[in-house]
Amino acid sequence: MTSRDDSPLPADDLAPLVNQLDELNRIGAALSAERDTGRLLELILTKARAITSSDAGSLYLMQPRTGAGETREPARVLRFAVAQNDSVDVPFRFSELEVTERSIAGHVALTGVPVRIDDAYALPAGAPYTFNRRFDEATGYRTHSVLAVPMRTPKGAVVGVVQLINGTDAGGRVTPYSQRQEALAVSLASQAAVAVENSELYAAIQSLFEGFVRASVVAIEARDPATSGHSFRVANLTVAFAETVDRADAGPLAGVRFSRDEMRTIRYASLLHDFGKVGVREEILVKAKKLYPAQLDLIHERFKLARRSRELGALQRRLDYVLAHGREAYLERLPRFEAALEDDLARLDAARALVEAANEPNVLPDGSFERLQAVAETVFADVDHPARPLLQADEVRLLSLRKGSLSESERVQIESHVVHSYRFLSQIPWTPEIGRIPAIAAGHHEKLDGTGYPNRLSAPDIPVQTRMMTIADIFDALSAADRPYKKAVPVERALHILELAVADGELDPDLFRVFVEARIFDRWLVEPFAY
Repeated sequence: MTSRDDSPLPADDLAPLVNQLDELNRIGAALSAERDTGRLLELILTKARAITSSDAGSLYLMQPRTGAGETREPARVLRFAVAQNDSVDVPFRFSELEVTERSIAGHVALTGVPVRIDDAYALPAGAPYTFNRRFDEATGYRTHSVLAVPMRTPKGAVVGVVQLINGTDAGGRVTPYSQRQEALAVSLASQAAVAVENSELYAAIQSLFEGFVRASVVAIEARDPATSGHSFRVANLTVAFAETVDRADAGPLAGVRFSRDEMRTIRYASLLHDFGKVGVREEILVKAKKLYPAQLDLIHERFKLARRSRELGALQRRLDYVLAHGREAYLERLPRFEAALEDDLARLDAARALVEAANEPNVLPDGSFERLQAVAETVFADVDHPARPLLQADEVRLLSLRKGSLSESERVQIESHVVHSYRFLSQIPWTPEIGRIPAIAAGHHEKLDGTGYPNRLSAPDIPVQTRMMTIADIFDALSAADRPYKKAVPVERALHILELAVADGELDPDLFRVFVEARIFDRWLVEPFAY
């Protein structure tokens, strides 16, 4: 390596330069690895001060002006992002600088040219910028040397300014910044610009993905308005559950720890656990009773026709009787005609009441099936059918369900939503850090004893993340007041039902103990931390 006159550098100068270049490489690697923007900015300023032996410094980011209207060129300002000072305490205060030549940082941001000042109180003649002494006057600090460099991306855009103050020598004395220090600072600032740009892009992608996930959940739940909010509540509970388990320092769960990426995985898997409902017919998703509404409407119409048919039949019999026996005999027999019609209509009303009671998703009492079969065998006459049955075979089959609102085939379709969830979620190119989302989400109906679905997994094959989600999912299903086929149960009753499932070997007893003792259920409606 040579100096500007192409003569070799002295060995005493070469070794420190090599060390500084090695340090720059290490700094670049560290900046590339940091994704948190706040920590990244602190790291940039810390490393810039270290490599230039600076006592203090600040970092400004180029940002749109707060509240700026839509213009052809959006107004930009320098936002004061980070400040560090080894000599005095620096309370952080939010502030913005105009991007003009009136300030040192503004001048650097506007021109993209570094500024190196030996004494801030004695600026070079003709300098367009001034030095603001208010901080020095307020704290008693004395700013001497200043080095301000632009954070410039490879495309030439200035995304911020690093301003370093009071470079020091090996003895701690304040000295002017050298050209070499300026070159090092410029190089580091360029790396920092790329890191900041990548960090902001990563944050934007995260925000975009977060919006996509939320929009997907809203779209899914719009198909089943009765359970709207379920996915968000399950996510709230599961994230709170995971945070509590992660803090456990004793007992069987003491060794369970979740990284930041694993917490994000848990949250997204919980939000999307019912994603597969998009593959289930909507009429089954929203089915609240044993019959579909259209089926019940047809049955009601048949009962109306049957009632009118019986009334017309009764009138015809009366007319035939009066024509055959005369008025006096008819009037004498009239009470019997009326009583017969009332009995006939009462039986019809009782049959209709039986159908409506059987349609509820409750447990059918003994004898209901036989009574329903009798109703199905009851016929009436209409224009096209002289002996039309009140109930069709498929209607009798649905009304005869012992409990719940779903037939076996419908239940299979509902249960298929977890298979759809896995298939759909597996199509998304998740990053390796959150790649387990499909498997964790799709297992929330599995049981530790192998009686769950869809794959009848047993305890060794069900991850702890899924086990937590399962408890949260069942609790919400029991406690939510938005299910049309059942009433919400009190928290105590919901916990008792979960306890019975634990006793039957279906749910994890250690996790359930944490769920109860830490009162995770109190986090039911609390917005979870956005990992």
